[in-house]
Amino acid sequence: MAETLLTLENATIVFGGLTAVFRVNMHVDPGELVGLIGPNGAGKTTIFNLITGVYKLTEGSIELHDAEKDRTISLVGRKPYAVTRLGIARTFQNIRLFKEMTVLDNVRIALNGEVRSTLLASLTHLGRYHREERRLVEEAQRLLDVFDLGAKKDELARNLPYGEQRRLEIARAMATRPKLLLLDEPAAGMNPIETSALADTIARIRRDFDLTVLLIEHDMSLVMKICERIYVLDHGALIAEGTPAEVQSNERVIEAYLGDDDDI
Repeated sequence: MAETLLTLENATIVFGGLTAVFRVNMHVDPGELVGLIGPNGAGKTTIFNLITGVYKLTEGSIELHDAEKDRTISLVGRKPYAVTRLGIARTFQNIRLFKEMTVLDNVRIALNGEVRSTLLASLTHLGRYHREERRLVEEAQRLLDVFDLGAKKDELARNLPYGEQRRLEIARAMATRPKLLLLDEPAAGMNPIETSALADTIARIRRDFDLTVLLIEHDMSLVMKICERIYVLDHGALIAEGTPAEVQSNERVIEAYLGDDDDI
């Protein structure tokens, strides 16, 4: 069995007197595509915020296994930029692009962590600076081509249609070269055609970039189509885990979330 990539054990966070997430145990293995579902307010995005260092656990642990160095790293107390450097990237429920920047620059800015030019070279635009700038532009263009946005590289991000803004946000996350990609409701606001295309895109980048994906999504047709395992949250606690078929037939899940919709 593959080594677990991400592990949450008894993850709990309390805001004042409100327990937002309570003793959540989850794991994500390398190469998996795992869904995290539940009603609004169940604590799904809070878990993403705990993983990425936006919030700090009240109790419990969150650990990332680095297979290359054969070590386990605690994510508790790490800043978001430090979590990103460890190989975890995310998108957001509400799109967070640099809307007054071009499509290309939105991706290029995420590549700046790879820049090795000295301050002097950057200020004088000499030597290594130009080589690195060319490399960053080429890499950004390559990622945009993967997401079918290459032809729009010079457009302002705010001028893209909604579905393309979503793809651009994923492309920017991919520019950090993650091992684990956290997608927070990527199909929100999309029509069925866009959602179907998104499912294909997620499957393709997962395969081509050897990615592990943890997905929050309310579109059950998308979740059931692409996820191999699913965790279900309700009021901050896990109420079920299993394959799509197991979750779909779980009475607690049906009562809390899925209802009697025959289309699910």
